[in-house]
Amino acid sequence: MPAAEYDHSVFVNCPFDEEYRQLFEAVVFAVHDCGYIARCALELDDASEVRIDKIMRIIAGCRFGLHDISRTEIDSATSLPRFNMPLELGLFLGAKRFGRGEQNLKSCLILDVDQYRYQKFISDIAGQDIAAHGGDTGRAIRRVRDWLSNATSKASRIPGGKAIAARYILFRQGLPAFCERLHLSVDELTFNEYVLQVEEWLKATRT
Repeated sequence: MPAAEYDHSVFVNCPFDEEYRQLFEAVVFAVHDCGYIARCALELDDASEVRIDKIMRIIAGCRFGLHDISRTEIDSATSLPRFNMPLELGLFLGAKRFGRGEQNLKSCLILDVDQYRYQKFISDIAGQDIAAHGGDTGRAIRRVRDWLSNATSKASRIPGGKAIAARYILFRQGLPAFCERLHLSVDELTFNEYVLQVEEWLKATRT
């Protein structure tokens, strides 16, 4: 993988359900507005590839990892919690610790609803900074922006958190019209289609 692609890729590890969708789409927008590329398991739909292999391949291709561990509720159907996000966080930290070459450069942001809540269910990551978003999209955007600004030398080219949050609101307001011209529905956009809409909007507003 080219170094430039690795250095600009962000693995997004978070819930994909409707309840989290607003936060998910907001942080993906923030990643791209900061000049990076959001990647996640939703980018490929290949039944011939084992899911965990796909996730590990994407993690290997990303210098940055954005991990939201806020989903701890009991599933109504199974009466069990979901452990996918902590598992993928562990894979990312393992790649940084035991990987070679560019893998040692990995940097991650861990998000939760509250800053210290994680101590009750995943205390092994004690000592790492946890960023709280409180379920608020604007706050989540600012957390992502500040992390990427501090983690790289591109800080001078990254807009402020409030500016990105305001741009995201404008983007959301225009998204239905953009989708209508392409005969798409906002609610039915795939991950790749949503990213394409973000990239096209950012390109149009920066020229």
